[in-house]
Amino acid sequence: MVALPQRAPAGPRQQLRRRFQAWARPRRPEALPVALDRHRIYVLPTRFGLFFALLLGVMGLGALNYNNNPALLLALLLAAAANASLLLAHLQLSGLQVVAIGAEPVAAGTPLELRLHARAAPGRERRGLRVDCGAATTTLSLSEGSGQASLLLPTTQRGWLDPGRLCISSIRPLGLARAWAYVWPQTLLLVYPAPEAHGPPLPPGGGSQAPVRLHPAGDDVHHLRAYRRGDPRRAIAWKPSARRGALLVREYEQPRGADVVLDWRQLSALAWEARIRRLARWVDEAEREGRRYRLQLPGQPALGPASGAQHRHACLRALALLPAAGER
Repeated sequence: MVALPQRAPAGPRQQLRRRFQAWARPRRPEALPVALDRHRIYVLPTRFGLFFALLLGVMGLGALNYNNNPALLLALLLAAAANASLLLAHLQLSGLQVVAIGAEPVAAGTPLELRLHARAAPGRERRGLRVDCGAATTTLSLSEGSGQASLLLPTTQRGWLDPGRLCISSIRPLGLARAWAYVWPQTLLLVYPAPEAHGPPLPPGGGSQAPVRLHPAGDDVHHLRAYRRGDPRRAIAWKPSARRGALLVREYEQPRGADVVLDWRQLSALAWEARIRRLARWVDEAEREGRRYRLQLPGQPALGPASGAQHRHACLRALALLPAAGER
């Protein structure tokens, strides 16, 4: 009951980049944390760096042609600075450690916020770090040796989202060279099914009557308790208060509605994915109304009856991981 991993949609440039990534390290998903070392950091000149190298070549040829020693010295000094920038760009990434990635599940069609946590040994200033994942890009700032970057990834379908390779790069300090490294986390992110936009209300309760809840405007008196500042005057029980010599307040009770049963079999008239979207909508609606609900899916034990964030996550996760219509 696991949906196939999905990838964020990529344009032609990202597709071409993925072809070249097949030769880069790492070549398979890896468990976190991951440390970036010299074996997986790549350095190449930028467009500005190529132009700068061409300019230095012209300067060097001109200085040799005209036997101009000051111009030749300047060209050599600039070449040494450019060579040093390659090393410094490499050191921006060397020793960086990607600790973890994570994201809160969202409904399909809603951007998913991927959070990347990184740290590095203190003592070396790292600036201009950039994180790319497909078409999404952001900056990574390290404060006191640790930092976090957030990326918004598009989601198109329910199930597991494979973020793929993450690229961490830098062009500091001079912008002449770009150093980058890939991280391929062995982590899948969950995407809930998109709820139905418009549909019928919740089905009537079919389970057992839920326990009562205290409510200041209920129907029956549940018990008397001591007065607390802010209690309404109409709730004060004056006769019992006079007998006890202390203010007492009535607590009322109001029964909750019966448990809602969300049964897959009752939606047999709908298509496979339409059933999933309607059940996802009913789960959210039951949570908003504070109702207890039970979800019954094919080939699985019933979930609930219960309510709350954990129960909602369990139900939406089960709906998200249902096989596709052609795979059941």
